[in-house]
Formats: sequence, structure tokens, C-alpha cells
Amino acid sequence: MLLYHGSNVAVEKPQIIIADRRLDFGTGFYLTSGYEQAERWANLTMQRRGNGKQIVSFFELDEEKLNELSVLKFEKASAEWLKFVSNNRNNISFTDNHDIVFGPVANDRTMPVLRQYFSGVYTEEEALRRLLPQKLKDQYAFKTERAVSALTFKEAKLL
Repeated sequence: MLLYHGSNVAVEKPQIIIADRRLDFGTGFYLTSGYEQAERWANLTMQRRGNGKQIVSFFELDEEKLNELSVLKFEKASAEWLKFVSNNRNNISFTDNHDIVFGPVANDRTMPVLRQYFSGVYTEEEALRRLLPQKLKDQYAFKTERAVSALTFKEAKLL
């Protein structure tokens, strides 16, 4: 399976950077199966950092290695997904021993709904009702070195 990583630099050797970044699936190396999503991430990263160039790095995922890894998959925006994203975005400590987590990405259109949920304005049911009609792109968080070892760099493309 081909996956893409958008950034302001070419990434040939993925690294799991431990930082207080409060991402949907926590600390990890993030990829997507959608090239257009990776392009958006490259644009956003370059804008935020103010340097570099918009680059999408291509990786091949060895799907046979997935059987050896702990994988958490969210098929869609569900109550479980909402709680997982909420815990990570709000830096709530919980046990996450997965090598890879993948599922919908909370993007610019979903964040207003998630903010209302985080602040208690929307119930879980209301937040999901508002999120389900959206066609959310996917994201893969490679959270361990074992997971990253299932990736092979193919090329980097300057946008």
C-alpha cells in the first residue's frame, strides 16, 4: 500500500518525535493514503514553519508486517474515535500501546465541532451527528519503531 507524508522537507527516514503536539492519534509519524491530503499537509507545514519547500514523501507499507503489529483501526468517526481524539487533543493521559493507529483525520471542517464537544457544548451524540456526513480523509499514525520499520521510502516530490 502506498502512503504519503506532506512536509516542508523530504523525509526519507521517518522519526517519531516526542513533543507536546496534541495530534489526533498522539505522538507518531503521520501518513495518509490520499495524495491530496498529503499536499494540504505539506502546504500547512510550510506555512506554519515559514521555511523549506512543499514536499510529499512516498512510502510503501509492507502489509504483511501489519500482522506482527498492534493496530487500532477506526472505520469512521465513532464514539470510540471521538474519545480517542479527545484524549489526545486534550493531553489526557491514557494507555495507548498500539504500534499503528489509523482512521479519520480531524481537519479544519471538523475542528469547530470537536471544540464544541471538548468544551461540553455538544454531547457525544450531537458531535457525531454533525461529523458523520462529512467525508473525512484518513491518517495513519506510526507510533513505534517497529511500525516505522514496515515502511520503505520510495521518493519525494516537490510541489
